Amino acid sequence: MSEITYPTVALGAWAWGNDGTFGGGLSPEDVRPVFDAARTHGLNLWDTAYAYGMGTSERTLAGFLADLPRESYLVSDKFTPQCADPDSKTPVADMITRQLELMGLDRFDIYWIHNPVGAPRYTEEMARYFEGSDDAPVIGVSNHNLAEIRQADEILRAHGLRLGAVQNHYSLINRSSETSGILDWCREHDAAFFAYMVLEQGALTGKYTTANPMPADSTRGETYNPIMDKLEIMNAEIARVAEAHGVKPAQVPVAWAIAKGTLPLIGVTKPGQVDDAAEAAKVELSADEVAGLERVADSLGLDVIRFWEKVMD
Repeated sequence: MSEITYPTVALGAWAWGNDGTFGGGLSPEDVRPVFDAARTHGLNLWDTAYAYGMGTSERTLAGFLADLPRESYLVSDKFTPQCADPDSKTPVADMITRQLELMGLDRFDIYWIHNPVGAPRYTEEMARYFEGSDDAPVIGVSNHNLAEIRQADEILRAHGLRLGAVQNHYSLINRSSETSGILDWCREHDAAFFAYMVLEQGALTGKYTTANPMPADSTRGETYNPIMDKLEIMNAEIARVAEAHGVKPAQVPVAWAIAKGTLPLIGVTKPGQVDDAAEAAKVELSADEVAGLERVADSLGLDVIRFWEKVMD
């Protein structure tokens, strides 16, 4: 299995898929400056999935990577069970082939089982597909609980591989991957933990308030607008910590995730978001600041588990 030197922050291209999650639409021309900003900051790990617009995100990212040296970037992509051909005898191999062709690549650096639907079957097929390969990617699972993570690792080890990464929703207001023991498992097994939705799709940046809610036509708006009054309390504490460090509020939740030993996966649609992510990697929060942020978060009692997820406890 490949050995990877991870950057401090990974960047996500989910919103580039224009699948209705974020509202509005983004063209390649819209996000090209985002990609260029990432290169300026040396952020080279991009996360995507076929499910993000049924190939739309992948095609956009592929267009930017096409003329770059292969060793200059890392691509994290996913096998999504719901997108597989139910009649195929080799759905994992089929999807890998389709995605590699779509992106013009000969390999992925990290490849994930996107969610646990039918995961044992698909993990077994993935294990057979990469068994004995000299350039197998880091294999990961996403949206899995601890029992499912252990099962995936057991399946992979039977084929001379191992589970090298876990990607779950993890933020100040959703720490179930921590309280369930998943972060501990990752540390004990030398597996990277990718924390996605650290900023809760913008809800923890201070940009949105009860007076300035998220787009009503987006699924994130449906989730966060009804609890915006409580999010304002969380964002006030985030802003207090940000002021103490002389940084923007959006950098604090990312710095918190780094302080927790995770790799924040930040969705980016504007160059300024890339700038914030890069600067957040330089912010060092104290143990007291981390604990204070978590106390406020816990006091709010928020449930932000999304429709595709489950509580990990």
